[in-house]
Amino acid sequence: MSELLRGGRISTSRKDVIEFTSSMKSDIKLLKHVVNINRAHIIMLMENGIISLSDGSRILGALMGLEDRLAPRSDIEDIHMLVEEEVIGCVGMDVGGNLNLAKSRNDQVATAIRMALREEILAIADEIMGLQAALLDLAENNIDVIIPGYTHLQPAQPTTFAHYLIAQFDIFGRDLRRLFDAYGRINLSPMGAGALATTSFPISRERVAELLGFDGLVENSIDAVASRDFLLEALAALSVLAVDVSRFAEDLILWASMEFGLIDLPDEFTSTSSIMPQKKNPDVLEVIRARMGLVIGDFVAASTILKGLPSTYNLDFQEATPKLWSGTEVMSSSLRMLAEVIRNVRVRVDFRCKPTLSFLVATELANMLTRIYKVPFRVSHRIVGALVRRLVDEGRSLSETTPDLLAKVSLELLGSPLIVRDEDLRRAISLDGFIESHNVRGGPSRSEVGRMLSARREILNQCRCELASKRERIVDSITTLNSIAESYAAQIFHPATQEDRKV
Repeated sequence: MSELLRGGRISTSRKDVIEFTSSMKSDIKLLKHVVNINRAHIIMLMENGIISLSDGSRILGALMGLEDRLAPRSDIEDIHMLVEEEVIGCVGMDVGGNLNLAKSRNDQVATAIRMALREEILAIADEIMGLQAALLDLAENNIDVIIPGYTHLQPAQPTTFAHYLIAQFDIFGRDLRRLFDAYGRINLSPMGAGALATTSFPISRERVAELLGFDGLVENSIDAVASRDFLLEALAALSVLAVDVSRFAEDLILWASMEFGLIDLPDEFTSTSSIMPQKKNPDVLEVIRARMGLVIGDFVAASTILKGLPSTYNLDFQEATPKLWSGTEVMSSSLRMLAEVIRNVRVRVDFRCKPTLSFLVATELANMLTRIYKVPFRVSHRIVGALVRRLVDEGRSLSETTPDLLAKVSLELLGSPLIVRDEDLRRAISLDGFIESHNVRGGPSRSEVGRMLSARREILNQCRCELASKRERIVDSITTLNSIAESYAAQIFHPATQEDRKV
């Protein structure tokens, strides 16, 4: 326990207890934010005449560059007390003893976590957009590359690789919007809430929020210090993102296997076996897939820690915070690596050689019977299903279908043969024809995929502008804060000759 807190209600403490309960290890991430919070708070106290300009300037001088020279200590419970000890050591108790005036560690730690988290959210958003850009680049190079689409992990219908990649872009786009939505609730200031009931000093919570780049306040003081739903919301959004990343990685792992053979992974993102020389193992993707489980686990762990706590502040909170940083760190590095894989992946174009994949167009054959020959769809579905069964049993592909064979199958089912023109049959079972005929909005046709690619480029540009605006808001505010703090710290106030005044 800090010496500053001894000798009052608590007379002594044990070193092993302090080390057991200390949050110093994870608090280092908050150091620069804690220093900025103290700067903003002192400036506000000076501006409101709560502390003198001379005292405030000396405190601000002690805070200048503190984040660069402060070393963590294991004998103190948290970063907040370490900062306060350092300031008091620099300017003495008579001046530095007012650093914590009109604030508490409770509102300060909630504020610092929000400040660190907003940076992490924006960094992850940037990584998502980097992945999205890689997806669009790969899609533009593979607009005409047809691949099998799967349902139940069985070949279903043909699509294009570009069509699939746009789907992934949209999935990650929703993840991005969830993070931006959460950001709006994260970027609110708890400062001024104190321990839980604000303070009797005439502070300005709004001024501190402005100096720290927040968009507003967590108004109710109990809510401000007691709530960690912003932490859970961030982890929840990351957990949804983790599910989406894991599923995408799973697709790539499957498609890179010899059985599927749809893509080739770059060598530098794979490994080989220590005994089987033919192996090319998708190590990076497997690790990404596994680490997404860690992110989800962090959400579950934090939820379990927080679910049974009484209002308002409990030290249990500090055990949930490292789960947040673990989740953000794992997600950032995984997204960055996944984008690198996508930038280097190669799509194979020889899947058409596999006879079994010719059945991907069976739906269109049934559609043709309905559209041209006016066969009810459920009847045409049955005819084509029977045709496929016969072809599979005989070891043949759908491309070997003839009008005579279709007539025989329909005769067995309906009691009368269905006679179709060969040109209609050929067009219906063409992979390229299937793609181009599916030009409904959102479909895989070349024109529709091209339209979607153009629209997604615009969406990505808009999101980048939004991200830049949020970052600029923070940077501008902190720059202003530091400028004001430096200006005050550079002034010399002598108690005997300088009259303190309210700014």
